[in-house]
Amino acid sequence: MKTALVYDRVNKWGGAERILLSLHKLFPQATLFTSVYHPNSAPWAKVFSTVISSFLQNFPFAQKRHDLYAPLMPLAFESFDFSDYDLVISVTSESAKGIITKPGTRHICYCLTPTRYLWSGYDEYINTSLRRALLKPVIAYLRKWDKIAAQRPDVIVSISNTVKERVEKYYSRSSTVIYPPARVDHGSKGGGGDYYLVVSRMVPYKKVDLVIEVFNRLDKPLVIVGAGSEERRLRSMAKKNIKFAGFVNDADLGQYYKNCRALIFPQEEDFGIVPVEAQSFGKPVIAHKSGGAVETVTNKTGMFFERQTAGDLLDAIQRFEVRHFAEKDCINNAKRFGEEKFLESFANMVDILV
Repeated sequence: MKTALVYDRVNKWGGAERILLSLHKLFPQATLFTSVYHPNSAPWAKVFSTVISSFLQNFPFAQKRHDLYAPLMPLAFESFDFSDYDLVISVTSESAKGIITKPGTRHICYCLTPTRYLWSGYDEYINTSLRRALLKPVIAYLRKWDKIAAQRPDVIVSISNTVKERVEKYYSRSSTVIYPPARVDHGSKGGGGDYYLVVSRMVPYKKVDLVIEVFNRLDKPLVIVGAGSEERRLRSMAKKNIKFAGFVNDADLGQYYKNCRALIFPQEEDFGIVPVEAQSFGKPVIAHKSGGAVETVTNKTGMFFERQTAGDLLDAIQRFEVRHFAEKDCINNAKRFGEEKFLESFANMVDILV
């Protein structure tokens, strides 16, 4: 069965990229199609024998600033020819679902979320009246196309119940849920560190500034792992009890998980691999009660706070410190989201469809 994988852009590393590597294990001969490919920023993609990028690849700055060409993304994905393929799997939070396939080719869309800046995150991304006025025609066009594109896959699979609800709301389509794969089989239990941990890209919606605000008050040790556009501003906010570790490899990240007191997860995510990874080391999670966190964290493995405010997060930390969370409960909960379960569920679905 000749198979292709399609992804929005191959120029970064994160949870979605781990999904592609897992799918590569199921389909090792699959070709990877994408709008733009930046090999230096995405060395993980070298496992694919063939990576095919769109005409946008040669546009100025497109490999790193793909967002400049958002209005052209529909055409980029519609330009690919899948006539020779039996199965195409799009992994997408944007435009990759909009590929056009012939009747003999089956198309499964693994939906990370409906395009965030068009729908659920519109107010956050298009956050000034001037931007809304300037971008109104573009957004109207992209919303119309996005709805049409979402009707093209034969099957949509959502990464969480949160995303399933959005797919139904914005695209009027039903979907099944297969949770994405997390690394839960490292066989390493937690250590006895005293610091709290944040693992996140430093972008506005991740709410790292909220955690810094609270720990500036608490004067307790906090380690922040990750990098991003907000890093300089966040560093300028932080007091001496807050350490920035930057981008780290998987081995070092495992050590940070292993030795932390708890993970803090202040943002709303479509799923969120990080809380699962922390629990796999036996570590509890203090999470905002929204999105995927309510599916991956239980009352036995963490603490929730209702509003994304300093007061609510501070209260959750104080409640956390007088409770005990069993390491085994965290580890057992994380096992629900392992790669083996993901691969089995996905393979079964493909067998039924194809």
